[in-house]
Amino acid sequence: MEYTGGSITADHLCVLVHGLWGNPNHMKSVAKALREKYSEDQLYLLVAKRNSGSFTYDGIERGGERVCLEIEEELENIRKRGGKITKLSIVGYSLGGLVARYAIGLLEMRGVFSQVEAMNFTTFASPHLGVRTPLRGWHNHIWNVLGARTLSKSGRQLFTIDNYRETGRPLLAVLADPESIFIAGLKRFKRRTLYANAVNDRSAVYYTTGISKTDPFVNPSRVKPNYLKGYEDVILDPLNPVSPITTKSSMTMAEFATNSMGYLRNAPLMLALAVFIPIGVIAFLFNSMVQTLRSERRIKMHESGLAGIKIENYRLPIWIKDIRGTVEDVYENLNTWQGESYLRASDDERDDGELNGAESKIIALERRKSHPQFPTLALAPAQFTMVDELDKVGWRKYPVWIHLIRHSHAAIIVRTDKPTFREGLVVFRHWLNEEFLI
Repeated sequence: MEYTGGSITADHLCVLVHGLWGNPNHMKSVAKALREKYSEDQLYLLVAKRNSGSFTYDGIERGGERVCLEIEEELENIRKRGGKITKLSIVGYSLGGLVARYAIGLLEMRGVFSQVEAMNFTTFASPHLGVRTPLRGWHNHIWNVLGARTLSKSGRQLFTIDNYRETGRPLLAVLADPESIFIAGLKRFKRRTLYANAVNDRSAVYYTTGISKTDPFVNPSRVKPNYLKGYEDVILDPLNPVSPITTKSSMTMAEFATNSMGYLRNAPLMLALAVFIPIGVIAFLFNSMVQTLRSERRIKMHESGLAGIKIENYRLPIWIKDIRGTVEDVYENLNTWQGESYLRASDDERDDGELNGAESKIIALERRKSHPQFPTLALAPAQFTMVDELDKVGWRKYPVWIHLIRHSHAAIIVRTDKPTFREGLVVFRHWLNEEFLI
């Protein structure tokens, strides 16, 4: 990639980490925007490449170990060439944000942050709370449990049904534990910024990318967006992103006619989906099975040290006290089909399912705090705890409203150079002008 690298005079290294099913080229526009803003003498760019393609199936921790190794190798290579990096920034896109958070914990553990100053940690559309759809009852078991099996190790971690290192907790819960190396490393950064799509993100919806217990954008027609001055129509005001619109008690004839015409226009699309989606689902499941088998073989090689990484260097204790002592499209469509459930004060607590005492208390508390206007989503108890702990670290959160295309997950970082993705350039402009510390 022509925008990577830098001069030996640059003292600031910025690392870019792509997402699930991704490759370094997905970060090309991010790298280009950074290079246009900062010269090679100011900023050295590294696009992580060891997790390309189906390697992202292998689990967040293995991805984090690979990225940590790449960063350490790059720092050493720069040193051997006569350079000296004193500042480090990390940018994660989609799953890459979680991989980066894991790598940050390893960098903390290995003492890297005693040698460099942690500057910016930025995520674009990263599912910090996983991709579990807020559902209750049998819907939860069908999608959130069975759906997790289609993405190998990473899928189980993203749906929070894994058991990380026999702790009895999912990896994402451990990533947000205040006593872990991951939170300790995250706290090191001068600035933690996230950009979350408000609408049309079929891979990672707002509540998880925005680290939120509510989603005010579920019904876009019922809210009025409030944009930041200078970034109108794209970046929402983080302090007051939307204002509710008072809805009429009954539908007018004009609204009925508009909605009816919308259904008629969508009829050919729905018919096509009815024919082609089952074929796509079969292909998706078959591919998932193949990739899972391949991933399991790679994991065995990784664990045995045959993949070029000495894992013993990255498997030290994770707790602070211990240290101190196309396929993508089908998945997105399946994910989009799932509705969302909410916690309401009027709910019957007997519907909470098989929760232990502590989990029941968390749900009961969140149910009491739920507001009728923007009700609390039916997240898992661990997800509510993640939100609380991550918010304590401190984030600058920016909702993004992409209008030009119904694939905002790709548009937010201009994943390919196409006119309908140009709103992502506004996101870059805001990030580099208002957030990124050089």
